[in-house]
Amino acid sequence: MSEIGQYVFNGLMLGMIYAMVAVGFTLFFGVLDVIKFSHGDTLMVGAFAGLTASTGVLMLDISSPWIRLLAVVLSAVCVTGLLGAAIAKFLILPLHKAPPLNTLLATLMLGTVMRESVRLFYPDGSNSKPFPSLLPTGSVDIGTLALRADNVILLISGLAIIAGVHFLITRTRLGMAIRAVAQDGETARLMGINFEAVVLLTFALGSGMAALAGVMNGLYYNEINFNVGLLLGVIGFSAAILGGLGNIYGAILGGFLFAALQVLGSALLPALIPNIPSAYKDVFAFAVVIILMAWKPTGLIAEKSSERV
Repeated sequence: MSEIGQYVFNGLMLGMIYAMVAVGFTLFFGVLDVIKFSHGDTLMVGAFAGLTASTGVLMLDISSPWIRLLAVVLSAVCVTGLLGAAIAKFLILPLHKAPPLNTLLATLMLGTVMRESVRLFYPDGSNSKPFPSLLPTGSVDIGTLALRADNVILLISGLAIIAGVHFLITRTRLGMAIRAVAQDGETARLMGINFEAVVLLTFALGSGMAALAGVMNGLYYNEINFNVGLLLGVIGFSAAILGGLGNIYGAILGGFLFAALQVLGSALLPALIPNIPSAYKDVFAFAVVIILMAWKPTGLIAEKSSERV
């Protein structure tokens, strides 16, 4: 029973990280109908920014893990928020009237530039980096299930972040402006909404969420590398498509569903086929996603123009 509970917990942890990445894809697509393929590499930049901040704080002889964690989070969110807004300002908006393929290719190449820049210019960037363990590592007992306290904190924090973004989108003036731009940008302009400012803030918000996902991924695995955003970006995009691109609830559902498939594959594959190790869980998850997309091409929660974002 405790083993099943551990599988469920691991699935929730992974699903929460994937959902945070997928929500970014959905926000970008919602406001401008663009697929930003450098989103996973933005996540990687956020994780490295956090690692750099932690090292910097340590060099100042500040050893408090909570202060280092605060520096990690603030640095990651600020760097990627500015990066996301800059990408929107100088790359996405100028290509807004161009064919969608141009934007897709431009962001794909930008992701490669970001990834290779970290590999070449970050000290020893081609090798994996240990990510500092900044959270309590004791155990939390839930019945017969013993969970690490840092993982519980990460899970609760991730759920709070997703709930906070949902509140922002549905209950604030900024969220109302984002939804107005997502439904009809021209009408939103006529209503006095600053279209460009909303787009920049949306890209900053989505990029900040990616950075938090990168930091949480680093704290969970205690390691990052310059390629970490590649697979997470593909998974986040798949989750957004699976749930229904343009629908924030679909992105969250897709993220948790993809994680559930990974955990299911990890548990079932070695039991059903002895020669297939659990490392093939990603293959299993992607295969099932392909089948689901063939069954529901518009995603599990179909997007409606009046319900975007």
